[in-house]
Amino acid sequence: MRVIFNRDLEDFLYVFKDRFDAGLKLASWLRSHNVNADIVYAIPAGGVPVGYLVAKNLNLLLDVLICRKLLIPWNRESGFGAIAPDGTYFYSSKLVFYLALTPEEIKNSIEEQLAEINRRLQVYRCGERYTHLNGKKVLVVDDGIAAGFTMIAATRFLRKIGASKVIIAVPTCHVESAHLVAKEADEVYCLNPRSGALYAVADAYVEWRDLGDKDVLDVLREAKRDGLLSFKAECF
Repeated sequence: MRVIFNRDLEDFLYVFKDRFDAGLKLASWLRSHNVNADIVYAIPAGGVPVGYLVAKNLNLLLDVLICRKLLIPWNRESGFGAIAPDGTYFYSSKLVFYLALTPEEIKNSIEEQLAEINRRLQVYRCGERYTHLNGKKVLVVDDGIAAGFTMIAATRFLRKIGASKVIIAVPTCHVESAHLVAKEADEVYCLNPRSGALYAVADAYVEWRDLGDKDVLDVLREAKRDGLLSFKAECF
């Protein structure tokens, strides 16, 4: 359980032009550390362009791993836990207590995000379910780590379906959250580590916007043309 930070970019803001630039820089840095795996799992939506460039430049297969934050009802940017594609979830009891979330609010958040996961499975993976990994080493990529809940859910799910090693790689992260994720994963790589009370993934990027289905599918189609996708993708 190692955490590897690039100290040259520590606490810098706006270090990447966009998610594609971040993917290129991350891939180059990972290569310099001899990071290798059998497959890249990109977390939609923002992690898909990053993961595509990592997979392409490291000559690895690409898949999408659809995990979701459990959103705070009155703050749709923040989460109190996360849920995996098979419906398994976890949440921070401390946050639930602090936020005074009711059992009904928790239940509603779980149901909402599971519905969105199932929708995205249809759109991004053409309804294909995840198969057993049979001991493969996996590299999980997102556009950043804020609280770390999504990466924890992803790591637990991948171990559940047979990953022998789970490596997390992101362009930017909060330092404390990276260490939290490292308790679950084998290795965590972060190119632009930052600390402090105020942290936003978006502050690492000059150009930032929320990505929609079209953005994700455009990247996945390009990956399919490149022969990088690890699933059939018959619907696009």
